[in-house]
Amino acid sequence: MQKSVRYNEGHALYLALLARKEGTKRGYLSKKTAETNRWHEKWFALYQNVLFYFESEQSARPAGMYMLEGCSCERVPAPKGAAAGSAKDAAALDKQHYFTVLFGHEGQKPLELRCEDEVDGDEWVEAIHQASYSDILIEREVLMQKYIHLVQIVETEKIAANQLRHQLEDQDTEIERLKSEIVALNKTKERMRPYQGNQEDEDPDIKKIKKVQSFMRGWLCRRKWKTIVQDYICSPHAESMRKRNQIVFNMVEAESEYVHQLYVLVNCFLRPLRMAASSKKPPIRHDDVSSIFLNSETIMFLHEIFHQGLKARIANWPTLILADLFDILLPMLNIYQEFVRNHQYSLQVLANCKQNRDFDKLLKQYEANPACEGRMLETFLTYPMFQIPRYIITLHELLAHTPHEHVERKSLEFAKSKLEELSRVMHDEVSDTENIRKNLAIERMIVEGCDILLDTSQTFIRQGSLIQVPSVERGKLSKVRLGSLSLKKEGERQCFLFTKHFLICTRSSGGKLHLLKTGGVLSLIECTLIEETEAS
Repeated sequence: MQKSVRYNEGHALYLALLARKEGTKRGYLSKKTAETNRWHEKWFALYQNVLFYFESEQSARPAGMYMLEGCSCERVPAPKGAAAGSAKDAAALDKQHYFTVLFGHEGQKPLELRCEDEVDGDEWVEAIHQASYSDILIEREVLMQKYIHLVQIVETEKIAANQLRHQLEDQDTEIERLKSEIVALNKTKERMRPYQGNQEDEDPDIKKIKKVQSFMRGWLCRRKWKTIVQDYICSPHAESMRKRNQIVFNMVEAESEYVHQLYVLVNCFLRPLRMAASSKKPPIRHDDVSSIFLNSETIMFLHEIFHQGLKARIANWPTLILADLFDILLPMLNIYQEFVRNHQYSLQVLANCKQNRDFDKLLKQYEANPACEGRMLETFLTYPMFQIPRYIITLHELLAHTPHEHVERKSLEFAKSKLEELSRVMHDEVSDTENIRKNLAIERMIVEGCDILLDTSQTFIRQGSLIQVPSVERGKLSKVRLGSLSLKKEGERQCFLFTKHFLICTRSSGGKLHLLKTGGVLSLIECTLIEETEAS
């Protein structure tokens, strides 16, 4: 005899009380009993992913409850036997709307329910559909990402507000200075009034002469300024500034295109695949989704903020100050290290997932989206790999057209040096990671395995086929050739060269590799390479 399942009845009653007061959906439904196949009206209350039912709305203690995690709910037609009986009963049953709750495992009978209002039935079906704790977790994760994004925006706005505050203080100082100048000019005007009174009594001819002189001075001044402006427009400095502005405009366009590419990657691939991984028959696991996309969503949020800052700077043209934006961006670019380090692995995971027909079919549907413009998922995953080098090239071009006395010169040089340092670190990490993966791949190809390939300092150089010749006695140079001492004829060997060792393998008829029993692993530290110049 099976033992009954124990559960925390006090907590269940507390949840039932919350369901009566704050339930997502509450109301009377007819429930079909499994023993007698009769319909009984009960009062139901849905709270999170638990469905309680009571004998009536006034009942304080629930008559039962159902756990809805992993369940599905769908509308069903009226059962065939429902129309039997009198015409009055048949008319009443025709007004009933049926739906069924299916549990996600065998041995559990479905829960059959009905109600009189079609709209009420649709609301019950939709509420039961959404009663999933996993969906709440996904929604919480999305909300947390949005929260982080908003916090970053708030920090950026605080910095901008602080800068505006300093500008207002400088403007207040300038206003005070202008006021003092106005006071001084008014005093000078007061002193000049007696002289102006004498001018009103001057001869009309003198006035005409002064008017002509004033006109000529104005014309000469305008002509001089026109020459100055034209000379500046044709000067190397003006040409350099025009090129600098064009570089900045191109940078804003490239950043806008990159943000759009990240948006397509996240909204057309990442988020739909997360939903697919939470489905009843997932074509892909959540771990594989994380391995493929890594932290691409965080990268998108970061560049959306940077793009907004660039657009704000363009709005203040011709004053283009970009150094402070790079000061904010640089500390956050370390997130690219994780993406670049695992990029090759993410493509490998994607290739393995494509072996699943359901996943491959679903992925082709996503790639057919007009927003993808015919590009595959691998193309979008590759875009972040080139962003750091693109920034370095842009800063290099920008510095080439920025004068040494420019206010941004030092800040842009600092940003360029930091980006180059980050690029070198990322390149070294990628090289080390790829070398380890290459060594492990060769180790798995050898049937007996090879422990020296598990050394992380062992760097792969090259591989290929070589012909091993039999050993020949030749005076002082008579030495044992590679491989077995008993080798009597030439043979083809598959060889692998590393920084510290040289591996010699034979390939069996089945295509598998086997290390030579004698001389299969040679330490290069103890070896001497002798080149035989004679063809014989």
